Amino acid sequence: MNQQALILIKPDGLKKSLTGNILTRLSETKLEIVAAKMVRVNRELAAEHYRHMKEKSFFEDLIKYIQGELHDRRKVMAMVYWGEDAITKIRQLSGSTNPEEADPTTIRGSYGRITTKGLYENVLHTSSNEAEAEREIKLWFQPDEIIVDLYPTKTMTIEKAKKIVWA
Repeated sequence: MNQQALILIKPDGLKKSLTGNILTRLSETKLEIVAAKMVRVNRELAAEHYRHMKEKSFFEDLIKYIQGELHDRRKVMAMVYWGEDAITKIRQLSGSTNPEEADPTTIRGSYGRITTKGLYENVLHTSSNEAEAEREIKLWFQPDEIIVDLYPTKTMTIEKAKKIVWA
């Protein structure tokens, strides 16, 4: 069954120049990249992405982390991978969220660490299940940024929308 998953290469992965290594490892899944972009993460996006962690004591550190404040890389690389059993394949290759518990042959086991403050720097985020994948993909991407039709869409005419365009 074809599935889709959001993958974020987090600021620590970008600062360590791991993008190529991570993409090479992800290519082992034989999945297709159907969307990719660099994103400056604002607080609203960060808070919504991590809303399930809002009550945790480390929530504010998570927000700073994904926004790049802790690594002087105020961006993430956001991608949607699509194909047969995408979520399972990506999560197996990524390894445990806790880099210390991740198999050393996984991406997080190879490149992740835990800071002295206890923050997991695990270089990437992957969707955990189909419901989360849909929520996350719709949060990070607009329908026209994805080259396949993953979810139902509609066409709307929006007037007086403010948008930045090239001068």
